[in-house]
Amino acid sequence: MTTPTDPALMSAETLLGLYARRALSPVEVLQAVLQRVALYNPWVNAFAAMNPHALREAGESEARWMAGRPIGLLDGVPSTVKDLLNLAGFPTRRGSKTTPATPATEDAPAVMGLKQAGAVILGKTTTTEFGWKSPGDCPLHGITRNPWNRQRTVGGSSSGAGAAGAACFGPLHIGTDAGGSVRIPAAFCGLVGLKPSFGRIPQWPLGAFANVACAGPMTRTVRDAALMFSAMARHDLRDPFCLPDEPRDWRAGIEDGVAGMRVALVRRLGFEPPLDADGEAVLLGAAKLLEEQGAIVEEADPGLPDTRAIFGRVWGVALARLVATTPEEKRPLLDAGLAEVAEREGGMSAIDFLGAEALRIEAAHAMARFHQRYDLVLTACTPTAAFAADQPTIRPTEALWRDWAPWTFAFNLTRQPAISVPVALDEHGMPRAVQLAAALYRDDLVFRGARALERAAEIPLASPG
Repeated sequence: MTTPTDPALMSAETLLGLYARRALSPVEVLQAVLQRVALYNPWVNAFAAMNPHALREAGESEARWMAGRPIGLLDGVPSTVKDLLNLAGFPTRRGSKTTPATPATEDAPAVMGLKQAGAVILGKTTTTEFGWKSPGDCPLHGITRNPWNRQRTVGGSSSGAGAAGAACFGPLHIGTDAGGSVRIPAAFCGLVGLKPSFGRIPQWPLGAFANVACAGPMTRTVRDAALMFSAMARHDLRDPFCLPDEPRDWRAGIEDGVAGMRVALVRRLGFEPPLDADGEAVLLGAAKLLEEQGAIVEEADPGLPDTRAIFGRVWGVALARLVATTPEEKRPLLDAGLAEVAEREGGMSAIDFLGAEALRIEAAHAMARFHQRYDLVLTACTPTAAFAADQPTIRPTEALWRDWAPWTFAFNLTRQPAISVPVALDEHGMPRAVQLAAALYRDDLVFRGARALERAAEIPLASPG
């Protein structure tokens, strides 16, 4: 692949190398990115808010580089934050007309990690309302469109992050993932998207799906995802359940490859998720690429309970609680599909909900046993390529496991790391991806596997138009 000369198209690693050699400055990079935002964002619609202080922050970074004193791994790299997370000085609207426009007073842990590493925050990106669904629209900001094709959705709920990454509005983007909300837009937009092990990246304040959700990096390269993760995965006292990890560079070992690894090609996650013919071909192609690099790939079934039934209850109860805590006079402002799911699931008994939690743990146990035999699990990531951006949301409970997230939500239930990797373009020029998962806390292995696939299957950047 030709190395890009436009700074906006460069990876974070490339930018940092050029900064260190004084061959490029953070101000020049930010200006190049802002030119693309001005050109493409009017129809892409990736941003909930722009940071008016970004140019000043880039100038401060430039001064640090000129003095030879960068403050962290990401000094001067343009980054964005999904509008489900707090960014101090900006409201956290969560894609909803029901939320206040009061600015947050402190950064979320993931955001603090980026800032402490020196990243320049470009702005906040759009999300589906409270992160509830996969189509990339919300009542507050409307439709976010796919830079590969403006008629297609970017996916969700990290819709703006997916669009910003594909449109090259900076190389680093924070998404959140409760059922696939990092991996689905990454797959639809040709990005790398990591849902890390639960607890690696602290959460605060908690969102609607806190028991299964976590923040994660969305980037154009696997190495950038690992670099960004290194800044985000830091212990934070505000989250009493986060891991007490020592800081590390997650790029260590990422080039070690997959030779000798045992990889399970999985088609069942307690049910048979749908997959179109292109997706099947891409999945088999990815398996072959891993085999060619020395992995031992075989089809296997982890023997999970029906994850649709488990996730449907977790999802439905969270939305029912969200609606119940919304002031009654504001409830008509909510996305109609969100309200529909909440009404359908709101009458669930405590016994049913606790039964779902018991099944969630059963699924996690089954995957832990499965990973005693397999280093990695390889699956599809989405049933199809990105679908139409303007199509209405119909029967959302069925759409969840049929059209949106049937391949992704199981790994939120089990809390293990899973990553979306683009490996091909279909006949219409749209990205297709596969998903790799590893045992809980083996985030290093998903990075290794993803990097091996990336090396073997490079795809171009989007050309918005």
